Amino acid sequence: MADTTETEETPAPKKAAAKKTAAKKAAPAKKAPAKKAAATKAPAVRATVEVEPKDRGARKIREGIVRTNSMDKTAVVVVTTRKPHPLYRKTMVRTTKLFAHDENNEARPGDRVRIAETRPLSKLKRWRLVEVLERAK
Repeated sequence: MADTTETEETPAPKKAAAKKTAAKKAAPAKKAPAKKAAATKAPAVRATVEVEPKDRGARKIREGIVRTNSMDKTAVVVVTTRKPHPLYRKTMVRTTKLFAHDENNEARPGDRVRIAETRPLSKLKRWRLVEVLERAK
């Protein structure tokens, strides 16, 4: 009989602990006391705020060299960026081809141009030609 009382006593603390955690979970969350309504309500006054026109945000500007202009109103500009390797710190050169909208077909292969980011104009065109910085020799 002594053995049965010992086995009955050992699970009892576990059950008590389980009951405490269940009671904590089931307890309703305390709410903040409600504020009493004012006896006299003042009419709500809306402040007039002048709305400025939405900014287009900071548009990216890149400089590069025109590779080709064989498409109508489109120039392919090669932009070269130099950045250090994340681990070895050696300078790496990365080139990117960007398709730029050239409204007047003024860019020629070899020209150094400035392009700016714009809304998508076609499947690949997300840039527009701002100015020709230097003509090809």
